Amino acid sequence: MLYPNPLNLVMSIHRFINPDVNPGAVELILDDFPSDPVAIESAVRTRISYRLDWELYKMPWYFPTVEEVLKRGEGDCKARAMVLASVLEAKGIPHQLNSSPVHVWVDYEDKQETPYENPQVKFYHYDPETGERRFQIPDIGLGRVMDSWRKQLWTPMPTDRRVLLISGSLALIAARVVWRKKKVVQ
Repeated sequence: MLYPNPLNLVMSIHRFINPDVNPGAVELILDDFPSDPVAIESAVRTRISYRLDWELYKMPWYFPTVEEVLKRGEGDCKARAMVLASVLEAKGIPHQLNSSPVHVWVDYEDKQETPYENPQVKFYHYDPETGERRFQIPDIGLGRVMDSWRKQLWTPMPTDRRVLLISGSLALIAARVVWRKKKVVQ
């Protein structure tokens, strides 16, 4: 329903847990970027226009490679984070990849915190320099998570996919009820 090819979800989860920061992929455009991490992040945001996964990949959540992002020139926070991390790594600037239930971002020295980019909302942290991986329970309001998921996942979902999701879920529930009734009768 949501993933016509379920391997895309498996691959995205793998890339999320093992992000493929790729300084080689940005080598040809490296001279286009300044050396200050704040300015680099701003340049990445300018270069990679924001688009949702539903719009680009026809699925709710997809974790692209750096090469895919550069080829398209657009993507969501995951896409921008991978390009930013790759540029920072190519320039030898220490950084860490972080994610919350609603956002993926890159931390670097002196980065300004925002409501969506701070230590309290982190769910997963990866430091490519040390290889450290850390999960934690994020301190982020359920309302913020639900609102973000609605905006990112539900609202842009094509109508036919919504119909399939809802009817498929109802069919599974109905099948379960019928199966239980048959089991009780026997």
